[in-house]
Amino acid sequence: MTKKLVCLLLILLCIFQSGCWDRRELNELAIVLAAGVDSTPEGNIELTVQIVRPRAFGGGAEKPGGQPKENNVWVVSQEGRSILDAQRLLEKKVSREMYWGHNVIAILGEDIARDGVSKVTNFFSRSPRVRETIWMFVAQGRAETVLNSHSQLEITSAQAAGFMIRAGTGIPVMLKDLKMMLASQTTHAVLPCIGLTPSGSPQGVGMKENIAEARGKQEDSTQVHAEVTICGTGAFKGDKLVGWLDISETRGLLWLTDQMEKGVITVPSTEDPDRQISIDLVRANTEVEPFWDGENLWFDVKIEMDGTLLEQQSMEDLTNPQIYRTIEENVSRAIERRARQCLEKAQYQFEADILRFGEAFHIKYKGEWAQIKDRWDEIFATADVNIFIDARIRQTGLETKRALGE
Repeated sequence: MTKKLVCLLLILLCIFQSGCWDRRELNELAIVLAAGVDSTPEGNIELTVQIVRPRAFGGGAEKPGGQPKENNVWVVSQEGRSILDAQRLLEKKVSREMYWGHNVIAILGEDIARDGVSKVTNFFSRSPRVRETIWMFVAQGRAETVLNSHSQLEITSAQAAGFMIRAGTGIPVMLKDLKMMLASQTTHAVLPCIGLTPSGSPQGVGMKENIAEARGKQEDSTQVHAEVTICGTGAFKGDKLVGWLDISETRGLLWLTDQMEKGVITVPSTEDPDRQISIDLVRANTEVEPFWDGENLWFDVKIEMDGTLLEQQSMEDLTNPQIYRTIEENVSRAIERRARQCLEKAQYQFEADILRFGEAFHIKYKGEWAQIKDRWDEIFATADVNIFIDARIRQTGLETKRALGE
């Protein structure tokens, strides 16, 4: 009797079970590729999203008769009291359900970053629809301006930004990384800075660019293309943006935080300062060791670098060991100069440890950390930092001595 009852129950389960109860068809979704958050003069939130245009992707964005391409995305904004409130109001403009699973980047506008990003990141952290692996950026200006652009090489400007940050163009920060930095007691947060720069001519009518070069000459606006660009790094203290690092200072930040993976270092020739020598980075390693005597704090930063000399505008004989050592010394000085630029801004202008030095101190001096953690930024700002660099050129490409007339 028991076996018959079990069989009956299994049959009933099979009959009433539905395999695709939560299925959502692709043609019912508005796929969000990028999101931007700005503040309004009234203190509200403005949410801007970049949504895929199915017709543009399906038909290659090519109109009949060989006319120029259209934008591949629809950029739309909505104001609200919170991000979720803005999204709900935005859904009144969008005919499909907004799908966040393919979101590539999120951009925080400068105004809202200076006011404090915690109220913004809370939505992205709590929402089960948003992945923690999206790339985070801060804009010099409004996030809406950056999103209202297109890429000449990639399908969308959001994908272009994602590819650039993965390639090591700037400081790579995902949502999960930002959350950990904001929660950290030893390190302040940084975000890659993103903006638009004039880059050639647009491929298609109607692709006007929202940049100063275009706005100043309305009749020529279609002749200016603005490409998304990694323009440095935004430095935070707590959850508030306090300043910017330019590209050179950002390279220094990468060296000091042991995140330098790719790059080129260009130094003057040993014989002709007007000509340049370029070394391609092969390997880099940075170690930071703190020293504390109860009153004074200093750090020893040891940077090791291996590279390949891949371009020589001058005529030095690279088989000469002395010339080789001189070039390596010039490379070491170039690395130290960038590291010092970043260090000075962090200590004297921002007064914020964005270099992870507090993390190194906490590891070595756990007991002392509990006593000084509340004053760490003040102590960090007055710390001495000794930088030791060992730069080595391991190879010279396919040549050791440049032929005359090359």
